[in-house]
Amino acid sequence: MSRTSRRGALAAATVALALTAAACSSSSDSGSSSGPSASSSGSSAFQAQHKGGTLKLVAHAAAGSFDPQVNYTLQYWQLFQSMYDGLLAFKKVDGQESFTVVPDLATAMPKVTNGGKTYTFTLRKGVTFSNGKPLTTDDVVASFQRIFKVSSPTAGTFYNGIVGADACLKTPASCTLSKGVIGDATTNTVTVNLTAADPEFEYKLAVPHAVVVPKDSPTKDAGTKPLPSTGPYMAASYDPNRALKLVRNPHFKEWSRQAEPQGYPDAIDYTFGQTVESEVTAVENGQADWMFDAPPADRLNEIGTKYASRAHVSPLTAFWYATLNVNMAPFNNKLARQAINWAVDRSAVVRLYGGTNLASPACTVLPPGFPGHVESCDYTKGGGTTWKAADLAKAKELVKQSGTAGQEVGIVVQDDDVNKSIGQYLQSLLTQLGYKATLKPLSANIQFTYIQNTKNKVQLALTSWYQDYPAASDFLNVLLSCASYHPGSDSSINISGFCDKGVDAKMQAALKTSQTDKASADKQWGAVDQTVMAQSPVVPLINPKLIDFTSTRVGNYRFSKQFYMLVGQLWVK
Repeated sequence: MSRTSRRGALAAATVALALTAAACSSSSDSGSSSGPSASSSGSSAFQAQHKGGTLKLVAHAAAGSFDPQVNYTLQYWQLFQSMYDGLLAFKKVDGQESFTVVPDLATAMPKVTNGGKTYTFTLRKGVTFSNGKPLTTDDVVASFQRIFKVSSPTAGTFYNGIVGADACLKTPASCTLSKGVIGDATTNTVTVNLTAADPEFEYKLAVPHAVVVPKDSPTKDAGTKPLPSTGPYMAASYDPNRALKLVRNPHFKEWSRQAEPQGYPDAIDYTFGQTVESEVTAVENGQADWMFDAPPADRLNEIGTKYASRAHVSPLTAFWYATLNVNMAPFNNKLARQAINWAVDRSAVVRLYGGTNLASPACTVLPPGFPGHVESCDYTKGGGTTWKAADLAKAKELVKQSGTAGQEVGIVVQDDDVNKSIGQYLQSLLTQLGYKATLKPLSANIQFTYIQNTKNKVQLALTSWYQDYPAASDFLNVLLSCASYHPGSDSSINISGFCDKGVDAKMQAALKTSQTDKASADKQWGAVDQTVMAQSPVVPLINPKLIDFTSTRVGNYRFSKQFYMLVGQLWVK
């Protein structure tokens, strides 16, 4: 998923050392509260002791639509964990266990039959939406249809294997999935039929695009009008220019602590329009409890020395990258694309992001420590499997061979300090290579959808990708397959417009292999990564780490590898 403007910088050498020494582990508590973890305590008295208060979050910008089946940013996926539910969910815990899928609205994991093509779920009874209406099998069926009707960004990649999905992708408005998703009110079951076995399908059912919303929800992007929820929180109001307010869902009763635990704060106030300077000050002074954006360079030393115990550092399976539009000049020329990969000084981007303790140079689409990752670098001076240095001379020669020198290139970035500084570096680099480069900073609230729409004729964009779930296809198939390219749509996650039938065939072969032999499939994905990089539709820049900076009021900090800080599990009382 996109991370939007998130986030980086705490890394001058002294700061990094302080953080390394004092940073909390993902399973530690911090702040004024202490005691056993919420996830391990079954004591209602213990839970009651920490319930209450208002958690205050701040960000430079909102993240666009609040529709869970449309929004594709971690900024809101992080919140949706305490609001919306699917048939399945990722376990709401910290550490490696957070990659585990558990039953949520279903009473148990599905019964899988028909050679892995049929999934049967029994629905929990007694679950009620925040508007007071009971959740039924009709809501589940309608929610699967709605994925296609609202043109969810993953409709063509995550859910295109459902029987009838092909027709829904062609004519979304008339989508029925009549043979693909079948509800039976008498047995309280939902059956999902696939055209082929999909070993990743349970992951796909556990992300927010597959949550269940009321059957009468609008069949278009709900935008700033939040849909009724089933989890512990519901949205009371949302103005992307000002603030988002979450309050308790009065109809929520905890049915599974693993899938959907009761939240601790009574309310969550998320304020937008802050400067990053004011965000840091607010968290330091306890006027805010957590900041979304990267702290500015002039505040790094004080955070790393005075407040290091409140900075929680976690490695991420993610990458920041530049997209090169393969369907527009100059990057419809492979030599021009390869030139950018050779020219980029990834160590400079690491410095701009925050330093070596918070990022490392990236040479591949798949990040280190992720299924399918192979140490490989096609674009480093002197050769080798890891990036060492840029080769500007080689890049200039490729630009010359391509005949594209002198052409105009627009660079679209988010307007926060970190993204803008990396954008300015890329603008300077392209100018060095002989292009007429201009920088176009946009609010994070609109940049991610803007760069996806081909109507905006974006040639080069800076963006990032953070895993939806732990599988190589979630990077390569989602970001670079023909099925992810939708000209004229705000939901075209293949931003480069890269569609190579040969690469697509290799990806389909890897998906098929993964049904029976995951290790072999991961090797195939590694080869796909190298094939893609030879074509150079993207420029991998860095693999980031994450810092959550919290106030002294916050306790019970929990970091899920899947969805990051568990917002609803923080104590503010």
